[in-house]
Amino acid sequence: MSIALFTLGGTIAMGGLDPGRPGVVARLTGADLTAAVPGLADLNPPLDVRDALAVPSAHLTYRQLLDVVDAAGRAVIAGATGVVVTQGTDTLEESAFLADLVWPHDAPLVFTGAMRNPTLAGPDGPANLLAAARVAAAPSARGLGVLVAFNDEVHAARWVRKTHSTSTATFASPNTGPLGHVIEGRVRVLVRPERPAPLSPVDPDRLDGTRVALHTVTLDDDGLLLDRLAETHHGLVVAGFGVGHVPARLAPTLGALADRIPVVLTSRSGAGSVLRNTYGAVGSETDLRRRGLLDGGLLDPYKAKVLLRLLLAANAGRDTIAAALARHG
Repeated sequence: MSIALFTLGGTIAMGGLDPGRPGVVARLTGADLTAAVPGLADLNPPLDVRDALAVPSAHLTYRQLLDVVDAAGRAVIAGATGVVVTQGTDTLEESAFLADLVWPHDAPLVFTGAMRNPTLAGPDGPANLLAAARVAAAPSARGLGVLVAFNDEVHAARWVRKTHSTSTATFASPNTGPLGHVIEGRVRVLVRPERPAPLSPVDPDRLDGTRVALHTVTLDDDGLLLDRLAETHHGLVVAGFGVGHVPARLAPTLGALADRIPVVLTSRSGAGSVLRNTYGAVGSETDLRRRGLLDGGLLDPYKAKVLLRLLLAANAGRDTIAAALARHG
């Protein structure tokens, strides 16, 4: 029995300076990381450390992340109690959600990282890694899917967001709050939300060739960025104002796109759901749904993009996509 640890680089692993370049760089191995965490050596079951990648999270691809998820699954099948993945925080919310969409095991898969690198006073990486390992080992975390352990909080990958560029308390779940906390080394899971069934495995080659765009609507948006988008992309996520509104002149453009490719309507607000039938003006959520846009519900734009790309890579039709959005959003 063990907890498998897969390291992917990021701030948590940036332990030194390169004389030829400004700024910190990734230097720490998994062994270096674990050696710097007080109490980690006493964890039961122990860690099985595996260095997977050493890249900033901004460089990660879907294919690389799915390879890590596959390796994590094999570790669980081989007897691991749970799995921890360390990576940079820039894309951690998307990585965790991608993993959650395909993770079929009861064993916890826990993502964590750091906001303050080890060269600074008070780095948060060691505490986050210890908390993540404790969550991965906790019986109460089984069946919750993919989790994010950060700042002694436990979040569902489905709802967690990075909400601040530098704060060590950056990860939050604005719509739900955390699922639990790590208190004096004890994992306390306070709520157990229903978890949708995972998606079927996706062909990585088809995934590589599937393009989904994200358009954030802004004041006086003329929509020129969307011109000919259906010729280059297979789907579009729209981050609309508030409950799902766009400028009136943008509505016909989005409707024309929705006739050709799936277009998912989400909110750029950071929390809350798009509505379905409260407002009726041109460019409102009711008007856009009438023009064929799909309801993203509570999904934020970044997670909607991850879900839509996986669905399109699996050759899902409009009805299947709408049903998946209803389950996950």
